[in-house]
Amino acid sequence: MAQLSQSWSFMPVLKLQQRDIAVIKNTIIPVFLTGETDAGMTTNLNPKLIKCIALHMQFSENSRVWVYQSDRKLTDDEVQQIKTELNSFTTGWTAHNNQLKAAGEIRYNRFLILLVDESQAGASGCSIDKSVNFIKRLEQQFNISLLDRFNLAYREGSEVLSAPRHDFENMLKQGSINTETIVFNNMVQNLNELQTKWEVPFKDSWHIQLFRDLVG
Repeated sequence: MAQLSQSWSFMPVLKLQQRDIAVIKNTIIPVFLTGETDAGMTTNLNPKLIKCIALHMQFSENSRVWVYQSDRKLTDDEVQQIKTELNSFTTGWTAHNNQLKAAGEIRYNRFLILLVDESQAGASGCSIDKSVNFIKRLEQQFNISLLDRFNLAYREGSEVLSAPRHDFENMLKQGSINTETIVFNNMVQNLNELQTKWEVPFKDSWHIQLFRDLVG
C-alpha cells in the first residue's frame, strides 16, 4: 500500500475513534488502490465523509486537481462505466515515463475529478494533454460536454443542476438564483481548495465578479 500522507489537518476536529481510522485505512484506501476490501469492517461515519478523509490520507493537500463538469446528470450506470475508465486512465497515467500518483472520482453524478500528488512525479504539459484527450474521448463515448466552463452548476435544494451562461443570467434576473445560492467553483487548483472552496455560496466564488452587474 502507498505511504499515507499526514497532511489531513481536520482529522482531530472529527475526533475519530481508532476503529473508524482502521476502517478508513483497511477498507476505503484498499478499494481506492486495488478494488479489494475487508467487508467485515464497519463504521457509523458518513460514506462521503470517509471518502473525503481517505483522499486526505493518501494525497497531499497540495495535490493538483482538475474538475470537469458534465452538462447533464449522469445515470448510475454511466457513473460505473466512467469510474472504470477513470481507474484505467489514472493507473496508467505517466509524465516523461514516470508513473503519476493519481486518482479519479465522480461526485454528484456530474463532476469528474482528476487528482495528482506531485510529491512523487510532477504532471508535465504532455501528461496534461493526455488527460484532456482522455476527457474528450469520454465526451464522445457518453455524448456529454465536459469542457464547457460556462455551463454553470448550482444547488437547488438537494439537487445539483447546471445551466448555460445565458440561462444562468436569466435566473439571476428572476431571483431564482441569488448571492446565497450554492455554486461550484470548478477553477480550484488543489485538494485543499477542492475541500474548502469548491462548493460555496455565489457571493464567495468567482461568479460574483462575472455577474456583478446582475446582483447589485
